[in-house]
Amino acid sequence: MSYPILNRCPVCEHEMIVTNLACHNCHTKIEGEFLPSKFCRLPQEQIEFIEVFLKCRGSIKDVEKELGISYPTVRNRLDSVLQALGYGTDKAESTVEATNHQNILDALEKGEITPEEAAQQLRKVKK
Repeated sequence: MSYPILNRCPVCEHEMIVTNLACHNCHTKIEGEFLPSKFCRLPQEQIEFIEVFLKCRGSIKDVEKELGISYPTVRNRLDSVLQALGYGTDKAESTVEATNHQNILDALEKGEITPEEAAQQLRKVKK
């Protein structure tokens, strides 16, 4: 049985490294210190978003339809993925600020808050 690579230590939360690789076909084993790719470090939610984004060939409108989310939510998720991969966004928002924005927009989409409450919360995040 195969499991996804852990990217953070469950004890201290530091980044994990891969120390052993094996081939199931010829049974070759290699030991050393290998860093996982940037994509391995992303949370599952972001990986799933990237898969949908690629499947839709980068069409934000198609991603909206596929995931049932709004245009601003697609943009925020894309910006969040770009930041997590180490690429700056035009807005240069901090990761925490982008996450807060995303949480507010998600709550608005789910009907948990009103548009007025969302606007008020978004203004507070920018301060």
